[in-house]
Amino acid sequence: MDLDQPRPRLSLRRVLDDLGVTFLDLVLGQADESGEVGGVAIWDAADPPSLPPRALVLGVGVSDPHEVRELLAHVADHDVAGVVLRAPVQHDADVTELAGRTGACVLGLSRGASWAQLTEMIRSMLTPGDLPAGQQSPDSLGGLPSGDLFAVANAVAALMGAPITIEDRSSRVLAFSGRQDEADPSRVETILGRQVPERYARILQERGVFRALNRSDDPVFIEPLPSEEGRFTMPRVAIAVRAGDEVLGSVWAAVSERPDAARLEVLQDSAKLVALHMLRHRAGSDAARRIRADLLSTSLAGGTNAHDALVRLGLAGRPLTVLGLRLVLPPGEEQSDVGPDDASVAQERQRLTDAFAMHLAAVQPVSAVAAIGDTTYGLLAAAEPLDEAEGRAARLLADFVARVDDRVHPLAAVGPLAADLQGITRSRIGVDRVLRVLAEGGGGHRVGRLEELQGQAMVLDLRDQAVQRGEQVRGGLARLLAYDDQHGSQLVGTLRAWLDALGDVGVAAEQMFVHPNTFRYRLRRVAEVGEVDLDDAEQRFSLMLQLRVFGLGR
Repeated sequence: MDLDQPRPRLSLRRVLDDLGVTFLDLVLGQADESGEVGGVAIWDAADPPSLPPRALVLGVGVSDPHEVRELLAHVADHDVAGVVLRAPVQHDADVTELAGRTGACVLGLSRGASWAQLTEMIRSMLTPGDLPAGQQSPDSLGGLPSGDLFAVANAVAALMGAPITIEDRSSRVLAFSGRQDEADPSRVETILGRQVPERYARILQERGVFRALNRSDDPVFIEPLPSEEGRFTMPRVAIAVRAGDEVLGSVWAAVSERPDAARLEVLQDSAKLVALHMLRHRAGSDAARRIRADLLSTSLAGGTNAHDALVRLGLAGRPLTVLGLRLVLPPGEEQSDVGPDDASVAQERQRLTDAFAMHLAAVQPVSAVAAIGDTTYGLLAAAEPLDEAEGRAARLLADFVARVDDRVHPLAAVGPLAADLQGITRSRIGVDRVLRVLAEGGGGHRVGRLEELQGQAMVLDLRDQAVQRGEQVRGGLARLLAYDDQHGSQLVGTLRAWLDALGDVGVAAEQMFVHPNTFRYRLRRVAEVGEVDLDDAEQRFSLMLQLRVFGLGR
């Protein structure tokens, strides 16, 4: 995980693409040239606000051209992305000239849409990239920015060929796609109100639509609702969004006819991705949790902002221990059934993070915990004596791992004690290396320290280098592999068992489930076919290293 790479920033063009037609309309300016949006500010003529860089300024109550000119004159001295006014926007030649001189786009907010709704939506869109470069990880799910439900809705709409809404369990609209002008008036009313109108919700309830969604993983087709005078309605197809047994919400597509099997399958597959983003969106909606995660991420990454982040966490100037937790699938669980990006695993990961934060706070108040990517990290202030800090942290982790549910097994790692900012970064890297060793087997341990597993971590480092260089197995081991492949024999496994048993034929034969005499014969064949001298310590070491670096003979 690269903690130093920035996430994509929100652009004004993206805001218009996601919220246009229904919410916003470009009145003046070039959105493509306006660049990124850095925040939202509400204009008050009696008390002009302090504007953040690249702000989108909401001109609440600003209507006549004189007021518009006053607003544009104020923002001319600031680097703003644009100004939003209530539609229809009254503008004259002076307003047009002033907007062109300041470079600020002027947008119109549709009648019926509230300023509070607009503010909430833009801030939710800002969340994936609201920190400066280097303070967040480029977290993505399914190729889309993590938790960005508007991007998800647009992706699903493109696959379905229909306008999409993503709603929570109370039928509140969390996000919607473009092309809503292709839907019926009831959809537009739903989006403007950010909620399915009560009269429509009642009809859906009476038809048993919500009950069908909650009981089934399959898409549900809904016939057009009764039309009102002068209005038309379209059919819908909807599917519940689940994380394990929990229903998070639903995805709704306004369609012209009953979708075919291929599109229904697309909607089913999309619901799984939506579940992941909804979980991340739900976790990110907790501002305190998100800020804490950002500060911890910054601290672990090092760099110029790390010290300030530690000060805000209350951990500056202390020797620190970096801890790490990572979930793995239970033994025997099929990867195809529950993969590492399954919504239930993402939900379990967040539960683990919350439980670990509570556990750590109970035993050591001076600490910080947050989930960053697929790992839960903790920073723990080390107590005296410092030479026992790692051991105490390992015991604390072992106690926590023993307490939590084994349905999804956590692995835990303790990094080397860190005395400064560079030490924190090195310790985090050490935690990542230990977690990887544990995931590879790690001798069956669930809690590990780098000083105990450094050799295995170095072997995995060598494996990475070999893959990067495109190295292939060569020499005697390559000849043994070719012979096994051609004859269906187990010479490589025989060699690995013998080396692992330090030359004890009895132990190695038992591991291979063969008679010791059979094993001795196979070992002679290893020497003959591989053209290797097993009495030579250098050749034995070379073969052992190749077997482990390339992961062969297990």
